[in-house]
Amino acid sequence: MTIHKEGYKILFFSLIIGIGLVLLLVGLTPGVKIFHFILYFVYLLILLLFLQFFRNPKRKIVIDDNNILCPADGKVVVIEEVMETEYFNEKRRQISIFMSPFNVHANWYPVNGIVKYYKYHPGLFLVAYNPKSSTANERTTIVVENEGAKKVSVLFRQIAGILARRIVCYAKEGNIAKQTEQFGFIKFGSRIDLLLPLNYKINIKLGQKVKAGMTVIATVE
Repeated sequence: MTIHKEGYKILFFSLIIGIGLVLLLVGLTPGVKIFHFILYFVYLLILLLFLQFFRNPKRKIVIDDNNILCPADGKVVVIEEVMETEYFNEKRRQISIFMSPFNVHANWYPVNGIVKYYKYHPGLFLVAYNPKSSTANERTTIVVENEGAKKVSVLFRQIAGILARRIVCYAKEGNIAKQTEQFGFIKFGSRIDLLLPLNYKINIKLGQKVKAGMTVIATVE
């Protein structure tokens, strides 16, 4: 287990500012040992929460062009048929995964292939559970296609939530996508949407907890 690179700057400044505040409050309250103990405990707790949020676990991911792997840790909150109008302009199966502040927040490519489309959309910061967040919130849209024995075409979105106001995306058009590699990071909880062809076999259920790179979301048929 390591710390994700997206957390280096935040953790550094949090450490410096936190130590400074603790030393200042201790200096202003000499002799109040109980307060000092509570102060140290709260600071340590906050630091541990930040460390767990930016953890970057190593995953043994099995590459398979016929499997659509989960792009994020979290809980499946939507499985439904929708009309996709940004890229494919056709009906697709939407799988939405909600990421709580306690989940790993790195995002892995769900499929192998070439990044055919990338776009950043500014927007609102509605609660990620809100169905409108898929099209109203700040988000990125990525499409990866693989011209293998079975053509794979998947659209997925990183969606900012009420707390997550910082989306980091490494994917660019023309990049090679690999299921073993990360394509981004969302800070402080949010949501990932996958939009799959209707003929793909869905392997997960509503309410199921899933893991990035480990859970097979769907199978290409």
